[in-house]
Amino acid sequence: MLRQAIAVEDWPWPPDSFPTGTALVGGAVRDGLLGRLGPQPDLDLVVPGDALGLCNSLSRRHGGRVVVLDAERSIARLVLRGWSLDLARQVGDDLESDLWRRDFRLNAMALPLAPGSELIDPTGGLGDLVEGELVAVREANLIDDPLRMLRGVRLAAELGFRLEPRTRGWIERHHGRISEVAPERVLQELEKLVQAPSGGKGLGEALSYGLLDPWRSSGPYPVWQPELELELTPAEAARALPLARLARVFDAASLERLRSSRQLQQRCERLRHWLLRLLDNAEGAASGLQRLGEAERLSLHQQLEEDLPALLQFFPANLAADWLARWRNTQDPLFHPRPPIDGRSLQDQLGLSPSRQLGELLAHLTHEAAYGRIQGQQEALRQARLWLEGTAA
Repeated sequence: MLRQAIAVEDWPWPPDSFPTGTALVGGAVRDGLLGRLGPQPDLDLVVPGDALGLCNSLSRRHGGRVVVLDAERSIARLVLRGWSLDLARQVGDDLESDLWRRDFRLNAMALPLAPGSELIDPTGGLGDLVEGELVAVREANLIDDPLRMLRGVRLAAELGFRLEPRTRGWIERHHGRISEVAPERVLQELEKLVQAPSGGKGLGEALSYGLLDPWRSSGPYPVWQPELELELTPAEAARALPLARLARVFDAASLERLRSSRQLQQRCERLRHWLLRLLDNAEGAASGLQRLGEAERLSLHQQLEEDLPALLQFFPANLAADWLARWRNTQDPLFHPRPPIDGRSLQDQLGLSPSRQLGELLAHLTHEAAYGRIQGQQEALRQARLWLEGTAA
């Protein structure tokens, strides 16, 4: 079943491209057994020799881009036509020794590429797949690479599995060691966690173990609450849910310490600003919205135009559904605020020049249009003339 799922014959590298003793390991084996493999799965191969040299050889023969992941341990990645192949030199005298050094038992299974070879499962990972449980191979393996503790929480959230009690105890005992991990690696794992189907729950578990303490700021933070089951499209959910989850825990300074992109820092900070503005008392978002004047409400929609569904995760269900419907209407003047007339037309019609005054006029017209007091260009021109007369006086 696994061989059929991984379909070696469909890989862009013929099976005889790899040396004798090469084996598929890790996530592709796990996901193949769970029926979760996509058409171009990420592949991890253990080879009994120089992985860097093999990666370069494959690139010369078949094309693709080589990325050296760890020169000292001979680990490299080959990217070709949408495929990603990670090659690693075998650690230890044999494949079983290598598998005993891995993070979790369900990742410590291997399928040699040689035809007729059987699944190698020295730690009992297959049983864990059946039980829906995540079990660390050894306590020492978590200590050797503390990022594996956060990875365990992430995998549990992705697969819908539970962490085995002894493994949880090891994470609780050694969680402080995660501060030894490079921030970029932590961020990469964290981004996978918040994208997982149960990412909100997983993030809460990571917090409870103290795995995010080295990067989390002192707050204040939005009140933790169950995620709203809002009917988002897959594309909407993929953008909104990770941001909403991150904003619960991290401010811009926290994300900067994790070496995140400036764009993510800004998106998270904008969302957190409005969350704290609307949810600063026990009455909730509806009460917070009532306190906003027109200008501030408009500012909310301007700043969160692309990310409003993330804010709605914190709203009451009925209010969130109403706002989502309006946000999906790209012609809604408040949820997608635009000037009712462009700056060039104002310059041509009213003899204006590019200036601070023109910017203020466009902002005024946008405000009036957002609340339905301007409809159409002629009305916009009339209101513009009135505004200019008022400011001149």
